[in-house]
Amino acid sequence: MGSGSPRPRAGARNGGENTGSVPSAAEVATLPVPEVYAARGTSPGGLRDEEAAERRVHTGENTLPAAAGPAWWRELGSQFTDLFAVVLLVASGITFLAWWLEDPRDSGTLQLAVAILAVVLLNAGIGFGQQYSAERTAQSLQAMVPHRCRVRRDGEERELPASALVPGDVVVLEAGDAVPADCRLVRARDVTVNNAALTGESEPVGRSSEPVAGGEVLHARSCVLLGTDVVTGTAQGVVTATGGATEFGRLFRLAAAAPRQRSPLQRQVASMARRVAGVALAVGAVVFAVRMPVGQPLVETFVFALGVMVALVPEGLPATLSVSLAIGVRRMARRHAVVKRLLAVEALGSTTVVCTDKTGTLTQAQMTVVEVWTGGVSHAVTGVGYGPEGAVAGDGRARELLRAAGLCCNARLVPPAGREGRRVLGDTTEGALLVAAGKAGVDLAAEESAAPRIAEYPFDAVRKLMSTVHRRPEGDLILLAKGAPAELLARSTALGNTAPGGDAEAEPLTAESRAAVGAAADALASRGLRVLGVASRELPAAPPDRDAAEEGLTFLGLVGMLDPPRTDVRDAVTACRRAGIRVVMVTGDHPLTAEAVARRVGLVREAHPVVLTGTELDGLDDTALDALLTRPGELLLCRFSPEHKTRVVTALQRNGEITAVTGDGANDAPALKHADIGVAMGASGTDAAREAAVMVLLDDSFSSIAAAVRLGRSVYQNIRKFLIYLFTSNVAELVPVLAATFTGFPLVPVSAVQILAIDLGSDVLPALALGAEPPEPDVMDRPPRPRRERLFSRGVLGRTLFLGGIQATAVCAVFFWHIGASGIPYAEFTEDDPVYREAVTLAHATIVVSQFFASLAVRSERESLLRLGLWSNPWLLGAGCVGVGLMAAISYAPPLQAVFNTAPLSLGDWAVTAACGAVLLLAEELRKAVVRRRRPADGGENRCA
Repeated sequence: MGSGSPRPRAGARNGGENTGSVPSAAEVATLPVPEVYAARGTSPGGLRDEEAAERRVHTGENTLPAAAGPAWWRELGSQFTDLFAVVLLVASGITFLAWWLEDPRDSGTLQLAVAILAVVLLNAGIGFGQQYSAERTAQSLQAMVPHRCRVRRDGEERELPASALVPGDVVVLEAGDAVPADCRLVRARDVTVNNAALTGESEPVGRSSEPVAGGEVLHARSCVLLGTDVVTGTAQGVVTATGGATEFGRLFRLAAAAPRQRSPLQRQVASMARRVAGVALAVGAVVFAVRMPVGQPLVETFVFALGVMVALVPEGLPATLSVSLAIGVRRMARRHAVVKRLLAVEALGSTTVVCTDKTGTLTQAQMTVVEVWTGGVSHAVTGVGYGPEGAVAGDGRARELLRAAGLCCNARLVPPAGREGRRVLGDTTEGALLVAAGKAGVDLAAEESAAPRIAEYPFDAVRKLMSTVHRRPEGDLILLAKGAPAELLARSTALGNTAPGGDAEAEPLTAESRAAVGAAADALASRGLRVLGVASRELPAAPPDRDAAEEGLTFLGLVGMLDPPRTDVRDAVTACRRAGIRVVMVTGDHPLTAEAVARRVGLVREAHPVVLTGTELDGLDDTALDALLTRPGELLLCRFSPEHKTRVVTALQRNGEITAVTGDGANDAPALKHADIGVAMGASGTDAAREAAVMVLLDDSFSSIAAAVRLGRSVYQNIRKFLIYLFTSNVAELVPVLAATFTGFPLVPVSAVQILAIDLGSDVLPALALGAEPPEPDVMDRPPRPRRERLFSRGVLGRTLFLGGIQATAVCAVFFWHIGASGIPYAEFTEDDPVYREAVTLAHATIVVSQFFASLAVRSERESLLRLGLWSNPWLLGAGCVGVGLMAAISYAPPLQAVFNTAPLSLGDWAVTAACGAVLLLAEELRKAVVRRRRPADGGENRCA
C-alpha cells in the first residue's frame, strides 16, 4: 500500500487499542510484515501529517493518564472530617446558636464561637498547605513518556514529540532509545530490549520482525513496548497502541486502582481522636448535668460545659502534627528521599521488614570486570564502575584477551555529561568489557579501524554466545566470540591467546586442560561473579555459515565481573539490623549471584541462609509461606516476579509486619501500592513505580532508606513529646474547671477563650520546636515498636498525668488562694469583679509559664536536661519566650484585657508562676533519675515516651 493510498481509520479515544474490525495488537503480532502495514492503515513511508492529525482526534495524545488523585477541594474538605475538627465545628455551631437565641448583644459568647471556628479553619489551612506542598514536590518528578522520537511521516524521517504518536506511525529505533509506544517490528537487525520495567527480566531479550504464533503481546518477540529500552541493534516498528492503551498503561491503571494502605499513624491518630472526643463529650455532659440543677442560666451553664470540652480537645494538635511531619519530609529530602504523603514519614519509623531490590539499590548498577583468567593465571582488575580509573595486573595475555572481548561488543561508552559520569549505551556486560579493555591499554577505536568488522552472529538464548568476524590488515579473517564458558569450551579444540594483529599461541585442548578451565569458571562463579568465556578462530577468505564458523575455536580465557555494592550499604544494613529491622533481598537473579551480593553487603552472615525461588513459592500454600516467613534467620528471595513480590508482601502484612518495599519497574507498581511504605527509584525507576510509591529515592540507594527510617523514628518520638506537652496543658486547664464545678464556684478559673489562646497561642510554637528535635543518638539501637502499640500509650498517659497533675495543682492553688485571700463569698463573684479577673490572669499565666518549663522537661524520657544542654534546641527557648510574651500582652494590653477578661500581673505574680514551673521541672528531673537507676541501658524512650 502506498503512502497516498486510502487507509482504514485506526485507534479509539484516549489511546485505546483499535477495536471493531481492526486487528488487535496481539493479532498484529502474528501477521507477516506486509499485512502489518495494512492492518494499521499505513505504509513503509509512514502516515501523512493530515492522517496523523485525524487519528489523534480519536486516540488522544500519547501520554499516560494523569494520576486519579482527589481534587484539591476534596483534599481541603477532608481536613474538616477529622474528629477533632468535627467536635469543634459542632461546638462552634451550638455556641453561635446560643448567642443568637439568648442575647445577640453578648459579645463574649460570640467571641467564643468565632474563636472556635477560627481554630478549625487554621488547622485545616495548615494541614492542606503542608499536604499540597508535599504532593507538588512529588509531581515534579513525573517525566511520563520519552520526550522525542524519530518517526517516518510523508515518506521521510523526522524527529517529533513522543506525545504526537498515533497508531499507524512508523518509528525508527536504535540502541539506547526508549521505546515511545507499543510497536510491531517490521524491520529488525540484532535487536535486544530491556523489558525489566514490564516483566522484571534482568537480561536483555531478543526481538525480530518475524511473526509469532500467538500469545500475549507482553512476551511477543515481534513487538517492543512502551517503557522498555533498546539495548542493541536497529529497528523500525508500526505503532499499535499509545498512551493508556499500551501494556505500560494497563499496569499504570492497575496500580492506580489498588487501594492505598493507611499508615500506622493514621490509624492511631484516628483512634486517639475518638477516645479524646468521647471523653470530652462525656465530661462536658456531666458538668452540664451537675451545674443545671443549681439554678445557673442555661447559656452560661452550656458555655461553662463547653469550656470543659474545649479544655480536653488539643486544638493545636492537627496543625502541630502537620508541620512536624512536613519538617520530617524536608529532612528526608535532604537525604535524597522525597516523600509524597506526609503520614508516610512516620510510617517509615514503624517499619519492621524492608524488601529491597538488588541491582541499583544495594549495588551500583555498573557492571565491573574484577578478574581475568588466561593461560592458567588469574589477573586482577582494579577500579569500580564505568570510569577509566584502574589497571589490569599481569602480563600481556590478559590485554590480548580483553582486546578480543572488546572488539566483540556492540555497546558504546558515552562520555560524561554534566554531573553524570561515563555511562554505557547498550548492554552493561559489554560496557564492563569495554572499560576493562581501556584499563589494559587497548585503543579499541584504533583496533576497530585496523581490523574492521564485516559480519556478526548475534547472541541468542540457545547458543548462549555471540561472535563477530573481522578482516585483519593482512587480509585474512578472524572470528571473535564471547559467551557462556561451557558453550564456548564445547566448541573449542585449542587453548591459547590470539587477537586481531596478534600472534597465536595455541595448544590442543586435553581433558585435563578442559577440567582446569571448568574449575576456574566454577571458582569465579562461586564468588558470585558473572563469568564470560572468550574465544577466537582464524577463518578462510570467504566466511562460512554461522554454525560452521563457530566450531574449532581457540579458547582464550575467562572474564569475571560483578555489579559492585554501594560503598555505604554495609553500614546501612548494619544499622537496620541493630534497629531490629529485617532486610530481605528480592531479586530476579540466580540464587548464587544473590547470595554473593548479600554476603558482600552484610545481608547474609549465616552459613546456610533460607533461599526461596519463585518456582518454589508457587508450590507453597499460604500456611506454608507464613511458616517460612516467620521462621527466624536470614532470607533471600530469588528468581522472583512482581507477582511473587506482591504475594510475599501480603503474607508479611498478614503476620503483623509493617513492610517497606522497593521497586523500579511498572510491574512493581501493584506491590509498591500494596505495601505499607512503597519506595520507588527516582533515577532508574519508571513513572508507574514513582506514582504508586509514597517515597521516591533520588539516588536509588538503600542507605537512603535506612536514613529515612531513622528520621521516621525520630518523627514518631517527637510526636509523642509534643503529645505529652500538649495534653499536659489540657490537664492543667481541665482540673481547675472541674474543681470550680464541685466546690460550687460559679465561674471558670480559665475561660474557653483563654484555653484557645493557650492551645493555639502559647503552646503551638514550643510544640513545633519539639517536633523539630533532631534524632536522638540511640534511635536506631532500639527495636521497632510493636504494631499494636498505641500512640497515646500507658507510658505517655502516665507521664502526661504526672506533669499535668503538678501543673493543675499549681493552677488550682494560685487561683483559689487569690480568690480566698479576698474574703469575698463565692456566690458574689461576677465576671467583672477585679479580684476574679486577677485570679483568672494568674491561673492563665501559671499554665503558660509552667508549659515553658514542661517543654524543657519532655525533650527526653530518660536524659537530664543538663546532659541534653539547655541551648541545644534554641528554637524551643525562643518559642517559649514568645508564649510568655503573648501572655504578658494579654495581661497588660487593654484591647486584649477586654477580650480575655484579664488584669495586669505584678512582679510578685510572675515570680509565683516561675516558681510553679521550676517545681515541675525539678520533679521531672527526679523522675528521670529514678528511671535511669532502674533501667540504665534499655532505651526506655521507645517503651514509655
